[in-house]
Amino acid sequence: MKKIFLLICIIFILSCNSNSRKKTLVIAGSTSVQPFVEGLEEMYIRKNKTAEINIQGGGSSAGIQSAISGTANIGMSSRHLSLDEEKQLKIIPIAYDAVVVILNPRNKIDNISLEDIRKIFSRKILNWKELGGEDKEINAITREDGSGTRGAFQELVMKETPISNACMVQDSNGSVREIVKADPWSIAYISLGLVDKDVKAVKIDGILPDRAAVKEKKYNFMRPFLFVHTGELGKDAKDFVDFVLSNEGQNFLEKEGLIKVGTTP
Repeated sequence: MKKIFLLICIIFILSCNSNSRKKTLVIAGSTSVQPFVEGLEEMYIRKNKTAEINIQGGGSSAGIQSAISGTANIGMSSRHLSLDEEKQLKIIPIAYDAVVVILNPRNKIDNISLEDIRKIFSRKILNWKELGGEDKEINAITREDGSGTRGAFQELVMKETPISNACMVQDSNGSVREIVKADPWSIAYISLGLVDKDVKAVKIDGILPDRAAVKEKKYNFMRPFLFVHTGELGKDAKDFVDFVLSNEGQNFLEKEGLIKVGTTP
């Protein structure tokens, strides 16, 4: 009887330890949203030292599918969801972003018409001299299929004009920015919040993409940054989402170059 009692006690202790073991919160998806969520995570962990959060990239489509399949607690998307995706997921807007066209600071061009941007990325304009610049080939860089940034750029900027397969393809905003930083004759598009001193955002039809232009509705190439999930959020996920939507979280996102939820349509 003593052995049986001891065995029951051991099983109970192991069960308690197993139940008390904290599960890692997995957040996956858009590489545009990822660096901002990583910044929020650092702030959150400082206040909640036992929290465990694993943030992964992979693109908006991958994040959406991860949320649907349950391999991620929360998916990150930088594009609107399809009707089929909306039927399967709950959507939480966490911020708004502008898609901007960037150049190397050495390129003297600072304004390009919307029509010429479409011609560049459809490879109908191939040389900067056609736009009043130097006699240098234009190196156009795009994102991969499934990227939320590419989807937003196609929808908002290119419209019915397809992006040419002749454009160089990169799989993250970070790698796009690094190429433009190194190549004076390149052109690309990234999140407004990721523009830094190494690249410059170009005016489109005379409108400089900044937060003031976005809020005043002068610059219209906007997209949402979304969290998506199925069912009800667990406590750990809900606590983190609440932090992201709190004044502290929203102020951080705005400081980083995004637009707060509720301050733009």
